[in-house]
Amino acid sequence: MSYRYKVLLLTTASSLVLDQASKVFIDQTFKLYQSVVVIENFFNITYIRNQGAAFGIFSDSSLRVPFFITIAVVASVAILWTVHRLKDEQKLFGFGLSLIFSGAIGNLIDRVRLGEVIDFLDVHWYQHHWPAFNVADSAISVGVALLIWDMWRDHRKHRTANR
Repeated sequence: MSYRYKVLLLTTASSLVLDQASKVFIDQTFKLYQSVVVIENFFNITYIRNQGAAFGIFSDSSLRVPFFITIAVVASVAILWTVHRLKDEQKLFGFGLSLIFSGAIGNLIDRVRLGEVIDFLDVHWYQHHWPAFNVADSAISVGVALLIWDMWRDHRKHRTANR
């Protein structure tokens, strides 16, 4: 098995276990909307359920579950296709794609199982709250940041080489 598939498998497995285990823990330990302060005026664990996408977008739509399932499946297939086409030296890009893939699958599992996503990480500055998120959302965000960083590094390398 090539390096890129090992990274995909290990990243997806570890991220999915952490994501799903944390969501099961929150669901079994907290009451809906219960909040526990972890760092005063900065970070809480707050159990919510998100029927929409990021920031609750499309939460009122009757087609939201099939729509989000379709998007997750299409994105997952596109990521697998892209991973297959990566060059061996594109390790960081492959890791970023693996994080995005694992996050998409983690939230897909919630949508299929519950019709919504369990969120619980509540970052805020006093009363100004960022929308709550979960481990899968974090994996997606870190994965996108790694892709951007890798593309930026690659662009700089090519620009420097062409001088």
